[in-house]
Amino acid sequence: MTIDLYHISLSSPCRAVRLAAKLIGVDLNLKIINIFEWEHLTPEFLKMNPQHTIPVLDDNGFYLTESRAIMTYLVSKYGTDYSLYPKDVQKKAIVDQRLFFDMEIIFQPFKDYFLPLVLKKGHDEVKFQEIPRNLPFLEKILENSEFVAGDSITIADVALVTTVSNYEVVGVDLSKFPNIYRWYTTCQKILPGYDEINLKGAVELKELWEDLKSK
Repeated sequence: MTIDLYHISLSSPCRAVRLAAKLIGVDLNLKIINIFEWEHLTPEFLKMNPQHTIPVLDDNGFYLTESRAIMTYLVSKYGTDYSLYPKDVQKKAIVDQRLFFDMEIIFQPFKDYFLPLVLKKGHDEVKFQEIPRNLPFLEKILENSEFVAGDSITIADVALVTTVSNYEVVGVDLSKFPNIYRWYTTCQKILPGYDEINLKGAVELKELWEDLKSK
């Protein structure tokens, strides 16, 4: 059985999928897509994903896009630890809500700043300053629980920790948010492959950011 993941290591959504796969013991056949060489716009790639975004999962001819959907699929099909994505309807609903929260509330301000920078539209100081504007919401979520969806780690933590690492890349001081800082530190310690996958990718992202903002 071969499960291919089309990815780029500096992308936090791609890193999230890899961390989730590592957490459940699924080996992914990694295929790098160099978006800076427009490899995501080739006819072959567009057949898999007309939206030309990464990551893309190819599970023996079953194609799936959107990192959070990929994570729920992998854990649902191959996982044995149901606490990562609970079968209980209400507990699962909380995890789903946190995944949407990551996509719309935490990841979006970073994307709004970083994507134009990648497209060589320059550093936007207003958007840059707005990146951490929604962190107080995450701080409140973590006020009474160890993890974002309760007292055990879930794939929502995986998604959010990679996004929050992007904030650290661009210099956001996470120590100003004690609950986030405590949670972030815990995730770094307990997630298998964190340094190899997320930290390494975040370092690459930081190098790219420093290069782009200097131009």
